[in-house]
Amino acid sequence: MSIELRHLRHFVALAEEEHFGRAAERVFVVQQALSNSIRNLEEEVGVPLVLRTTRRVQLTPAGQEFLIGARETLALAGQTVERARRAARGEVGRLSVGFVSGLAFGGLPEIVRRFRELYPNVSVDLRELTAQEQEAALRGGQVNIGLMLLPVRDPSLDSRALWRQPLVAALPAAHPLARKRKLKISDLRAEAFVFFPRQIRATYFDQVMRWCSAAGFTPHVVQEAIEVPTLLSLVAAGVGVFLPIEFFSRLSLPGVAYRPIEDAPTVDIVAVWRRGDGRNPIIRAFLTVAEEVLRGDPAEGSPK
Repeated sequence: MSIELRHLRHFVALAEEEHFGRAAERVFVVQQALSNSIRNLEEEVGVPLVLRTTRRVQLTPAGQEFLIGARETLALAGQTVERARRAARGEVGRLSVGFVSGLAFGGLPEIVRRFRELYPNVSVDLRELTAQEQEAALRGGQVNIGLMLLPVRDPSLDSRALWRQPLVAALPAAHPLARKRKLKISDLRAEAFVFFPRQIRATYFDQVMRWCSAAGFTPHVVQEAIEVPTLLSLVAAGVGVFLPIEFFSRLSLPGVAYRPIEDAPTVDIVAVWRRGDGRNPIIRAFLTVAEEVLRGDPAEGSPK
């Protein structure tokens, strides 16, 4: 026989009640079963743990020492069980989150702040990566979940749209078109553009090109840059106009004016994870928080 947790529970109850009958009632067994459990425990330990008298039960010196360890073991077992239950609820552990740089200006800070409020025992590691880098990191297991623009087509990855945003025009503040409250995409046909290289944001790039082509022109891209803040800085410098998604308008940059565009296409902000990892309770918890925050106003940081 080996010592089981039930033996320790029976022993602690007997030590605290000092009576077989009361101890048996406390642990919901018959008195004979409790007596047999204590006898088996003593046989396993190899020394007497209790002194049995007609009036009361007393612990031997060995029993008093054993009681200390039994209580510690039961407490540790309880903590271990609770840790497992909390892990199953997504309340403890580690989560590595990849994100494209633009989300740092709207959405990501609010999601992470709310998640940490709700799940303080989950360690969150944030990694700024391009969409392509995120996909590679997800496949390699370096990142648990990615936040990026537009869907992915890798069959080894799953995704969910969290937020849909229209494109807007980012103009030099002194540009004549900045005096208008709302633009048409055809208003930009004669403008120089700054934009991402196609190999960095191919889906985004192609979506904008199709939109402009439907309006009768092809954007003249005079300068490329990888990151949104860099592109907006080029707009502020008067190099050209840019078509970011709406939430980047929260990035207030001197020299840049944002204007809505009629019938602008929308871009999805998506969460991406390895196929099969969607059962991970921490990932599920993060997705729930992200959806709740983004259904509200990320500028406020809480769902409505």
